[in-house]
Amino acid sequence: MKFVHIADMHLDTPFRMLSDRADLGEIRRLDQRKAFKKMIEYIKQNEIPYLFIAGDLYDNEYIRESTIEYINNLFKEIPNTKIYITPGNHDPYIKKSYYETFSWNENVKIFTGKIEKVENEEFILYGYGFEDFYDNNSKIEEMQLENKEKINILLTHSNLDGSDKTERYYNNLSSKKIKEIGFDYIALGHIHKRNIEENINIIYPGSTISLGFDELGEHGMVVGNLEKGNLDLEFITLDEKEFKELELDISEIETIEELLQKVDEISIEENKLYKIILKGKRNFEINLYKLIKMIEKKEIIKIKDKTTLGYNIEKLSQEKTTLRGIYVKEILDKIENEPENKEMLEKALEIGLEVLS
Repeated sequence: MKFVHIADMHLDTPFRMLSDRADLGEIRRLDQRKAFKKMIEYIKQNEIPYLFIAGDLYDNEYIRESTIEYINNLFKEIPNTKIYITPGNHDPYIKKSYYETFSWNENVKIFTGKIEKVENEEFILYGYGFEDFYDNNSKIEEMQLENKEKINILLTHSNLDGSDKTERYYNNLSSKKIKEIGFDYIALGHIHKRNIEENINIIYPGSTISLGFDELGEHGMVVGNLEKGNLDLEFITLDEKEFKELELDISEIETIEELLQKVDEISIEENKLYKIILKGKRNFEINLYKLIKMIEKKEIIKIKDKTTLGYNIEKLSQEKTTLRGIYVKEILDKIENEPENKEMLEKALEIGLEVLS
């Protein structure tokens, strides 16, 4: 049996923390739609009979009805494909959610917070979805398979082997225990990094498109071919853009103009979005808000300042007869007396030295 497995699409998420450029959220929401349509086209062209969506298809807080209609219209284009959806912690099956109120196409099956079995000639599928934004009582680990001769599949949104209290509220399951149940394929969502390279049958496809710089690399879908005792998996990229981080040491740079010139010299790859991490010792004030506006390369969407002050502060504080020395000494005294304000005072020190230099 052939199938496509996706998770963590997060349609209509605002992407607020993604970029220092204001318009990127709208662009990435359009990229989500493009990726989804690309998946549907693949299913159509390759006559894939099953689509597994393992939670967080959309963000309940932000999803628009027009987006739900867009999804469902695409589902209508693959009427011969059975679509199975298990709601996750961002799109739970709650009262008045679109999972409950919308009239989904007849090839769509949405699971709820009770383990449900779907059986056909090819397999037995067990599905379980969130009915709230948290879940810690799915009872999946207590399951027993009714017919181990057939292909058995589990579809759910889950955190595996969570060690802290927070992780345990996202349908935390023991990988050891669910392996022992005997499923032939376990289709999961929730973790945004894919794991198909590990050659196991407990699979996270990762987020369908990258949601930020903590999700580097390619993103897309898992395409599988499953027979009893044999599983072949392939990862196919759907996200046309890829996030990359680059470090730039500014220790030898003396002015903002020099920094802009260095940034302009960075080699940019096609369909890549960049975060530049500034490192080293800085010799001038860096205003990130102004800096991103002055950078001409639109592919650079975020700047992170991890530099430290390049001035010899201790030496400057010994200049008892200069305004600069008196200022530095006063700020250092304040930092010692007000450690809770250290970050703010260090910024004041930097701005003051910029003015007095």
